[in-house]
Amino acid sequence: MTDDLGAKAPKYLQIAAQLRREVREGKFKPDNRLPAETALAERFRVSPITLRNAIGVLRAEGLIESRHGVGTFVRESRRLHRRSRDRYGRARKDQRLLTSHLRHEIVFAGRAPVPAHIAEVMGIDPGTEIVVRRRNLYDRETDKPEEIGASYIPAEIAAGTYLEEPKVVPKGLFLCVEDLSGKRYTTARDQWVARLPTTDEAAALALPMGAPVMHVIHTARANDGSILEVSESVWPADRIMVIDDYEVEPTAIEPEAPSEV
Repeated sequence: MTDDLGAKAPKYLQIAAQLRREVREGKFKPDNRLPAETALAERFRVSPITLRNAIGVLRAEGLIESRHGVGTFVRESRRLHRRSRDRYGRARKDQRLLTSHLRHEIVFAGRAPVPAHIAEVMGIDPGTEIVVRRRNLYDRETDKPEEIGASYIPAEIAAGTYLEEPKVVPKGLFLCVEDLSGKRYTTARDQWVARLPTTDEAAALALPMGAPVMHVIHTARANDGSILEVSESVWPADRIMVIDDYEVEPTAIEPEAPSEV
C-alpha cells in the first residue's frame, strides 16, 4: 500500500497524502510545527476549508496534533506493543501486572449485570450478575490516558472477595483469579475490532473528532473449558501495535475456523 492517490481522489485526500509522505520522509520530524494553514493553502492552491479537511485526516490518524494558540505539530510515533502470546509467561515470572508500565486507576469494582456483548461471549443471559472491574490506564510520565477497559469474572469465583474492592491488585489479575478459582488459565482468544469510539470513550481517551480506536475482547478459559475471565480493552488506534509471532504449519491441515483475510 502507498500514499499515491490518483487525480480523481478528492483534493483534500491528495494533500493529506503529500503531507503524510513528507512526515514519513523526515521533512517534518516529531514535535516540528507544520506551516500555518494559510501558508499550506497557498502552497497547494486550495481554499482554507479544503486544507482544514486535509489536516483533519492527519489529525484523526494521530499523525499530528493541534496545540491551542500555538499551532499544529507532528506527533511522536511511539506505539504501545501488545505481544499477546508472551504476556502470561512474563507475568508469571515477575508476578507483576500485565501492563505494569502504565499507571492503573480502578474506577469501579463490584457486582453488576453483565453487558449484552460480554454475555454473548460468556454464554450467559444478559443481565446476569457478575463481578466487574473497570479501569483507566495512564502513561506514568505524562499522565496521558492510554487505555480504558474492564474485566468480567464469574460471580462464583470473585463475589465476596477482594476483587470487589476498587483497588489495584498486587499482581496480574489472572494470577488472582487462579488463586481464587483453583484453576489455571489454559487457553485464550482475542477478538479485535477497529471502530469509532463512543462519546464516553472519546472523552476518557482525549481523542480528537474522528479518531478511531482498537477494541479487543479477551476470553480466558481453564483446562475444563470453563471461562475464568473475559476482559476488554480500548486504545486509540494510532497508539497500539499488535505483534503476533507464531510457527507456520509445515504440512497441510484443516483449520477449525479458516482465516478470511
